[in-house]
Amino acid sequence: MSSDSIKIHVLKKEIFDNSVAKFVAGCSEQCLAENDLFYIAVSGGSMPNVLANGLRLFDVEWTKWRILFADERVVPFNDVESTFKSYKELLIGKQPLTDANFITIDPSLPVTCCAEDYAKKIRELFPGHVIPKFDLILLGMGPDGHTASLFPDHPLLQETSRLVAAISDSPKPPPCRVTLTLPVINAAKNVAFICTGANKADVVKRVVERRDRVLLPAAMVKPTDGSLNWFLDEAAAGSLEVVC
Repeated sequence: MSSDSIKIHVLKKEIFDNSVAKFVAGCSEQCLAENDLFYIAVSGGSMPNVLANGLRLFDVEWTKWRILFADERVVPFNDVESTFKSYKELLIGKQPLTDANFITIDPSLPVTCCAEDYAKKIRELFPGHVIPKFDLILLGMGPDGHTASLFPDHPLLQETSRLVAAISDSPKPPPCRVTLTLPVINAAKNVAFICTGANKADVVKRVVERRDRVLLPAAMVKPTDGSLNWFLDEAAAGSLEVVC
């Protein structure tokens, strides 16, 4: 698949979670056939439920997973806004996972220090790499076209030197977050968007077709040497004219 090609999966609601999970499990199996660990970055929103519901049906080597976050809210882990909290409640104790499988931020730090600390943790996982190469990064997308915590017209879209960036003025609360930057996302072996709902249909069309003069953040996700997949329910795909 070339860097500009996109594979789109339009799925009925009743098979959506299982189809996403099958793709994720396949990426894990392919990676672990050649490597000791599977490095995956996940996002929040509805994604924790999609993965928890779907992956329970697949035999994956959970103990070899290292789960990071494409972005995270800088809030305590017991806060309802914590993405880690969502995954912990849905997976730990239900799958052979412990806190050690998750590479988390330190929410006690100021947001800039938190981003620097998370970047340090990532570098330690990928020694010798200027830019880490995740096996899979799973992204969502907001109705405004943002992905991870990369928002339209925000200066972080131009970031090229940092692995993880801090944002203290997020248009979507809470305001303080850390996010993987576009160079890291685009270096991944596999990137997949998971989007549902009719409220995403128009922006899905804009992002997939990339006809805007100024691209939305999600449209700036273009893996340099990896695959790009979109998993859409029928409502989110409703404005697409051609599905490939």
